[in-house]
Amino acid sequence: MKTKYLFPYWCKYLGVICFVAHVPVMLFVKLKKETLASNFSGAAEDYGIFSNHHLFFVITTLLMLTGLVLFAFSKEKIEDEQISQLRLDSLQLTIYISYILLIISLALTTGNDFRDIMHLFIWLPLAFFIILFRWKMFRNSRYTKEDAI
Repeated sequence: MKTKYLFPYWCKYLGVICFVAHVPVMLFVKLKKETLASNFSGAAEDYGIFSNHHLFFVITTLLMLTGLVLFAFSKEKIEDEQISQLRLDSLQLTIYISYILLIISLALTTGNDFRDIMHLFIWLPLAFFIILFRWKMFRNSRYTKEDAI
């Protein structure tokens, strides 16, 4: 796997910052929304394309996705053939898992439920890839240390 399209190593830290900045903002908004909903039950909210709700959703989603992409596709300190192979294997397995889950969700959901589930498929493949790649890196480093002893 050619690594010429990977981001520099320092982008991994920028990705973590973007993702971590996204989490408290979303938690604050969800808590605020629940408080407002309990105080003003039945109040109509504007969810148009240029509404504050939609723009906030777009901005926070882009912040989260940018962070995940930067973290997932940044070079490692030492980028060799073995790391490239682990990255390729993780990416391939992630695509398989994501499409299997997508096919299952297509078969088991309809209408608005599927639309809600599709939101997961925006970031779920990136999360799967990061988890699989990091797990394989961890296992690889553990085997390397055992071989050295």
